[in-house]
Amino acid sequence: MLENKKVLVLFAHPSPERSEINLPLFKAAQHIDGVTAVDLYAEYPTFRIDIDKEQQRLREHDVIIFLFPMYWYSTPSLLKEWQDLVLEYGFAYGPEGDELYEKKFMCALTAGGSEKAYRAEGYNHFTIRELLQPLEQTAALTGMTYLAPFALFGSRTAVEEDRVEEHIDQWQRLLVAFHYDQIDLQMATSLNKINDDLESVINGR
Repeated sequence: MLENKKVLVLFAHPSPERSEINLPLFKAAQHIDGVTAVDLYAEYPTFRIDIDKEQQRLREHDVIIFLFPMYWYSTPSLLKEWQDLVLEYGFAYGPEGDELYEKKFMCALTAGGSEKAYRAEGYNHFTIRELLQPLEQTAALTGMTYLAPFALFGSRTAVEEDRVEEHIDQWQRLLVAFHYDQIDLQMATSLNKINDDLESVINGR
C-alpha cells in the first residue's frame, strides 16, 4: 500500500484581492486532505520571514508547490525573498544540506499572455518551462525532483472565457493525486506543462 504524501502549497500573490485565478486555487487547496496551504504575503506582510519555521515546514512535507502569478518572467518578490533566505547553505544544499533531497517540486502559475506567445517564434521567445529554468536548477541543486509546471495561459481573459472552473477542477485532482502518490513521475517531468496530459500524469484516473 502506498504511503500518503504531505503537500505544501506556498501561495504568493502581492494583490490577492485582484486575483481571479490564483486566489481561488489557493482556497481550493485549503480544503484538500494532506495539503498545507500557506499565504506568504498574509503571513509576512513586512517580508520578515521566519526562516526556522519555513525550513521546518519543508522538512514536514513531501511535495513542495509554488503557487503564483508570473511577474516579469519570474516569481513575485516575496517568493524570491523566501528562496534567498530559506534555501540556505547547510539546509538545502552543500555537503550537509540534504533536507530537501528526493522531495517533489512543482510551480503552479498563471501567465497573462497566450500559450502561443511562449515559444521560440512567439512574443516572449521562450517556453514557460524554459523561463522557469532557474527554479528547475534550484530543484536540481537541492536534490528535489522537478515536475513540469501546472500553468494557465491567457489569465486576463480566463474568467470571461469560462476557463477557470475547469482549471480549478484539474488543480484539485492533481493535489489529491499528489497526496495519494498517484503521479507518473516520468510523464510529469517530461511535459512542457503538467496539465498538457493530466490524465496520463495521474495514475489510475
